[in-house]
Amino acid sequence: MATPILELRNIEKHFGLIIALAGVSIAINEGEVHCLLGDNGAGKSTLIKTMSGVHRPTNGQILLDGKETVFNGARGAIDGGIATVFQDLAMIPLMSVTRNFFLGREPKKRFGPFQFYDFDKADRITMEEMTRMGIKLREPSQAVGTLSGGERQSVAIARAVYFGARVLILDEPTSALGVRQTANVLATINRVRANGVGVVFITHNVRHAMAIGDRFTVLNHGKTLGTALRGEVGHDELQNLMAGGQELVELEGSLRGRV
Repeated sequence: MATPILELRNIEKHFGLIIALAGVSIAINEGEVHCLLGDNGAGKSTLIKTMSGVHRPTNGQILLDGKETVFNGARGAIDGGIATVFQDLAMIPLMSVTRNFFLGREPKKRFGPFQFYDFDKADRITMEEMTRMGIKLREPSQAVGTLSGGERQSVAIARAVYFGARVLILDEPTSALGVRQTANVLATINRVRANGVGVVFITHNVRHAMAIGDRFTVLNHGKTLGTALRGEVGHDELQNLMAGGQELVELEGSLRGRV
């Protein structure tokens, strides 16, 4: 079996007396969508911040291409090919798609001793990368704020992949989207996977996970309840593993008994 791009082994994260993660293990393989599920407070946010270098684990190992590593902050993780798309997307609505795509990494052209923003190159790359993700822009100067939520997600994903992401961590990318926009984002994720990028899809929506996932890991109170491959676990079982799942089943049973 191929060595995972990124692997976390027995990760613990303590904040004083609070234990946010209590021995979490997860591996991300090339060209795979690994869904990380859990209800609010399960530890998902702490885990992805640990994976992306924001938090340093209290105990445990992080392996990159099979070699133990310590990320020197978020920049160290990015340099290792670990990119995260958070829910806020880090975009400026009134700026163009191109300016948001290259924010802080603008291509330059030289004229003697001077450097200038290469607008033509930036616009061309933006249009090419968005087309690869299945998004048809009117023009690269279109303001990001005029795009739908799903299209903005695709811009953020395309940006991360273009700048070298080998593992792409997506923090609840479909949580605020409608049905059609969700389908578009899932299609974008599928294109990313086809290019060999490993995707960590964080969600509390089992239906969205089942639509795109290759493997599923459930978090509950900072612990992994298990990892299963597609075909080894069903929708109802995943739902019941998440916090509140079993309680909802029992509640539904009691309500039926009243009818």
